[in-house]
Amino acid sequence: MKLIQIAQRAVDLDRASEFYTRLLGAGPTVRFDPPGLLFFDLEGVRLLLDSGAPTSLIYLDVDDVEVLIPELRAAGTKVIQEPQFVYSHVDGRLGPAGTDEWMAFVEDSEGNTVGLVSRKPKAGHPPSGIVAPGH
Repeated sequence: MKLIQIAQRAVDLDRASEFYTRLLGAGPTVRFDPPGLLFFDLEGVRLLLDSGAPTSLIYLDVDDVEVLIPELRAAGTKVIQEPQFVYSHVDGRLGPAGTDEWMAFVEDSEGNTVGLVSRKPKAGHPPSGIVAPGH
């Protein structure tokens, strides 16, 4: 089984298009308006911004969350949670063994929470639990 699409609520497609184009570094692949659908390609998984969808929490893999957060903040993005270490991958079950996982959370232009995740070479952190936004 393979994930093919994630839907995220978007009240204003133009505003959402601008936000996600900046965040992802690439523009939408297609727009259908009406009925209010905007698609981005995430390496073969479709991100659907839909005016009729419920809000959801998505996590996106980024190169370095500690570098990206200041850039997003400077562009006016609301940071919900600063980057922090959340887990050390020792056996490869949740991510590449020998890496540390860092997360931060931002609010997109439509009020949805977006998790940003980076995996870095292990820095000696002990294994820990996963952190949810605001914890």
